Amino acid sequence: MIRTLPRTPMRLLALLAAVLVTVPIAPATAAAEPTSPTLTWAVQPANQQGPDGRRWIERTLDPGQVVTEHLAVRNLSDGRAVFALKAADGYLTDKGRFNMLPSDRESEDGGTWITVQRTVTVGPKETKVVPFTITVPHDASPGDHPAGIAATVTSTGGTVAVESRVGFRVMLRASGTVTAALAISGLTARYERSWNPFSAGAIHLRYATTNNGTVAVTGTGRTTATGPLGLGTRQTSTKVDEMLPGGSREVDARVDGVRAWGRLRTSVDVTPAVPGAGPTGAEIQSATATATVTTWALPWPQLALAAILAALALTIRSTARRRRRRLAQLLADARDEGRAEARRQAAPSARTPA
Repeated sequence: MIRTLPRTPMRLLALLAAVLVTVPIAPATAAAEPTSPTLTWAVQPANQQGPDGRRWIERTLDPGQVVTEHLAVRNLSDGRAVFALKAADGYLTDKGRFNMLPSDRESEDGGTWITVQRTVTVGPKETKVVPFTITVPHDASPGDHPAGIAATVTSTGGTVAVESRVGFRVMLRASGTVTAALAISGLTARYERSWNPFSAGAIHLRYATTNNGTVAVTGTGRTTATGPLGLGTRQTSTKVDEMLPGGSREVDARVDGVRAWGRLRTSVDVTPAVPGAGPTGAEIQSATATATVTTWALPWPQLALAAILAALALTIRSTARRRRRRLAQLLADARDEGRAEARRQAAPSARTPA
């Protein structure tokens, strides 16, 4: 007899539906917490004997090739449970976590290459090994075709159905010449001044990178800011997290120590890299993406400070001149007064009879 999950109130089911349908596939060794607190399970890559220690399955296959793999479903609960086994196309979320398409979306790529039995019944504290087949289409394009496979449980309550699933990624790669390519779009730059007018500022950049190639890649970005005539060139590097083919990521970068020379030219170069050693025996075509943006950063604080200092210097100079002129006038007046006094004293003696 199959143990069913207990019913939950409508409001709780609605809340769980909003949360669980967006939950990504858990790591292979993690235990899931579905709608019933008494039912937990884990799913791992396996061989015919049981879990083999792999976190996910990664295979490079030729077009038309057929291989058999295995998964292990571990029922960590005290009752028997029936799990639905499903495969679907894989993707990376905005936070970089691997996920697979939900059941209401049709797969078009790697998920369609996997064939597995529809359900498996697992007893309490039991582990079942289930084989599945990977069939590569004869016209498969060289490169990555990510997929995921999971064991799911669906609970219903009224008109709401909640699907809880645990699985792992199946990274499928068709052999042949592959392309590692990134594109840059939406590059913007903003200059931020330092509170200290004697210190340099920084340029903040934001742009999107898109994987236009056929394999999963990471990226290394180099950002260069240059003033007029090449003055004050500054550089920094950034890392771009993994992207699957067709995926994109937002990148933020900062270049410190940039002086406000006026017209600042900032260029971004992003070089793709295939994680690991790359496709075995495959030729990789790679190219660096480049984008440039111009920002105006006039040294207003420095100009204002220079104007203040110039005005202060002129004031000091003018004051000094006035003081010198006043001192010269006082000295001249003193000399004139001394001469006049000398003449007054000499006049009576000149009139005295011999």
